[in-house]
Amino acid sequence: MTFCFDIGGSKIVSAWVDDQGSIEERGRQATPVDDRTAFYRALRDSCPDGEDAVGIAIAGVIDPRSGQLTSANIPCVSGHCLADDLQQYLGRPVYLINDADAFALAETHWGAARDHASVLAIILGTGVGGAIVLEGGLHAGHAGLAGEWGHAPACALRTGESLPLLHCLCGQRGCVDTLGGARGMERLYRHAYAAELDSVSIVNAWLSGQAQAAHVVDIWLDIVGGALAAAINIIGPSTVPVGGGLASSKALIAALDREVCRRSLTTCESSLLYPAASGPEQGLAGAAWKVQQSVRGAFTARPA
Repeated sequence: MTFCFDIGGSKIVSAWVDDQGSIEERGRQATPVDDRTAFYRALRDSCPDGEDAVGIAIAGVIDPRSGQLTSANIPCVSGHCLADDLQQYLGRPVYLINDADAFALAETHWGAARDHASVLAIILGTGVGGAIVLEGGLHAGHAGLAGEWGHAPACALRTGESLPLLHCLCGQRGCVDTLGGARGMERLYRHAYAAELDSVSIVNAWLSGQAQAAHVVDIWLDIVGGALAAAINIIGPSTVPVGGGLASSKALIAALDREVCRRSLTTCESSLLYPAASGPEQGLAGAAWKVQQSVRGAFTARPA
């Protein structure tokens, strides 16, 4: 059994994961995104006693050369060599992996994507992430940036909507990441109607036929579907597992699948996108897989 954390911009989930990728959740709490001391303390207080290695899947890019984390959604640890810091703070080995990479590996080795040679896994959570697995191996790319389709420019070509041009914590403006995740859907609602509504309520209202929510979801599908279709045209995956909180709505992912299939060059004979059956915290299983492979000396990420 391996103890792991899945850390996003909204929550920290902890769990035990066995050698077959089965997850036994132990707790969840809000992520202290602006207080590094509180962030470290939250992990320490959740860790079991002992010196065994811990796996952490986190929303952010990890430079494979320096170990430095860049995280748009967790600014308090962005710019730090988080694995080294936590190893010292927790007093045990720590293996850090990007949450989308962890999700992709879990789906490829233990999930519905295990029979596919080319996989683009995407995260639709607080923000947007992605990862590529080719022939069972993670394709990290230069500086660990492969699969980061969320930092392409956001546009709504089908609906012709004018979009808010927002600063992304990656340093650019107008990224898909600012509008494509759960917080992005809420920003679109605020922009269109000058009102506050959380993403779960927006999706539920869309499902019930509420006009304003339907309008916002259509814009969201335009933005995310267009960006994802472009990524699919470049990578050519045979399947696209979807993780993150928005993947809990099968209807939303089915609508996104239809949008993507209409706009990509791939001939879709069946669904290309699917919500991960194991739920939005599948990154926990990927973090455990990395620990298990690293301890055995077998973990590799394919270079660019």
